[in-house]
Amino acid sequence: MVALLAALGALGSAFTAQYVFDLWPCVLCLYQRWPYGAVILIALIGLMIRKKTGPGLFLLLCAVAFATTAAVAGFHVGVEQGWWEGTAECVGDTSMALSVQELKAQIMSAPVVRCDDIAWSLFGISMAGYNLIAASILAVFSLIAGVKSLRTS
Repeated sequence: MVALLAALGALGSAFTAQYVFDLWPCVLCLYQRWPYGAVILIALIGLMIRKKTGPGLFLLLCAVAFATTAAVAGFHVGVEQGWWEGTAECVGDTSMALSVQELKAQIMSAPVVRCDDIAWSLFGISMAGYNLIAASILAVFSLIAGVKSLRTS
């Protein structure tokens, strides 16, 4: 239940930042959201069938998903700090344009957000940095809870 609520809170925060505060995500921000969606799915399935199997396996799967988003967030922090270059998608996606007019329309309509631009920070820590911290803690929590659950069953 904690993993489910944490993932819902993380995605809720991300969507609030995007749609309420106009902090549009870069491609790495979007990649960080997918593992939270996986946690929601895993946790819901685990809650539905936990009486048959126990929560251990599902908690371990949640730990993997949290560790995945933490890894992407860590990479993103490195891009923001200039420690390494981001992916090719970090400068905007123009691969779907078929003509010059479509390319112009795509450029004019889509907000281009670079991965190395920090849109918001608090105490010198960006949103990706906070995601790295939170997801790492959640990964460790889920791993410990999963291992304990498997040992007792």
